[in-house]
Amino acid sequence: MKVAIVGASGAVGQELLQVLEERNFPIDELLLFGSSRSAGRKYTFRGKEITVKLLQHNDDFKDVDIAFTSAGAGTSKEFAETITKYGTVMIDNSSAFRMDDEVPLVVPEVNPQDALKRPRGIIANPNCTTILLVVALKAIEQLSHIKRARVSTYQAASGAGAAAMDELYHQYQQVLAGEKPTVEKFAYQLAFNLIPQIDVFTENGYTKEEMKMYNETRKIMHSDIRVSSTCVRVPALRAHSESVWLETERPLSIEEVREAFSKAEGVVLQDNPAEKDYPMPLFLSGKDPVYVGRIRKDLADENGLTFWIVGDQIKKGAALNAIQIAEYLYQNKGL
Repeated sequence: MKVAIVGASGAVGQELLQVLEERNFPIDELLLFGSSRSAGRKYTFRGKEITVKLLQHNDDFKDVDIAFTSAGAGTSKEFAETITKYGTVMIDNSSAFRMDDEVPLVVPEVNPQDALKRPRGIIANPNCTTILLVVALKAIEQLSHIKRARVSTYQAASGAGAAAMDELYHQYQQVLAGEKPTVEKFAYQLAFNLIPQIDVFTENGYTKEEMKMYNETRKIMHSDIRVSSTCVRVPALRAHSESVWLETERPLSIEEVREAFSKAEGVVLQDNPAEKDYPMPLFLSGKDPVYVGRIRKDLADENGLTFWIVGDQIKKGAALNAIQIAEYLYQNKGL
């Protein structure tokens, strides 16, 4: 098995390296690619030092089985043909191909079989907030069809990359030292603040991030579910949180919902309010599953349900999901 990572020096690229090692993914040879800024850097994988190569339009991917790409939508679009022309499966972490009809959009706990049909040789990794949401929704959908979901997200600095995480650290230091904080990666100071905008606004008043949740959820779940969301950047470092309200076709009891979550693949039920036990991003960074808590009936809708979820944005929301797709292909002879 010959594997490549494109964008190896970024936050997700580094997480991909770590998760591949953690899960002992079968690799005979690993290639790392990056821009001119990162080419020449060296990283250690399984005790061996690997030098990052410059990503170019050549035959570097000729014998590569799987390429994980995490270098932005522009790079993915530019290099897709170069990467896939000899049969390499491209698992792309950008937004470039998510809504392409010929590119499956896959979360292995929800729709793994979609990864087997890929006319362009590309599989898209969904947006991080969508991944966390649909892992939880799958458990409920098996009880009763979900008609609507309303979501408020609380998204950590990690969603904007490693430099954004560094900026948040630095802003806290500057504010506490009485200095004017540096603001480069966000529209406003994030330390001690919330920013109710992630990505740019569209004509309907929703941001692109919010529209991703609407469109991607429907594609992944093969459903007519309607998702309305407000996405907010919060001064947490990594691990996103989401407050979710659902309307199902039939009313669900809390008992059957708890049981469904307790048995769901990729979900950990953490719901003991009497003991102040519920998911929080501070304690769940670096964890694989999606954690669910604060489960209760919606007081405004007899067919309504509400709960709280937390998941690591860099891990399950990006690198781990991509590697789980590769594992599914390997195990099901999909390469």
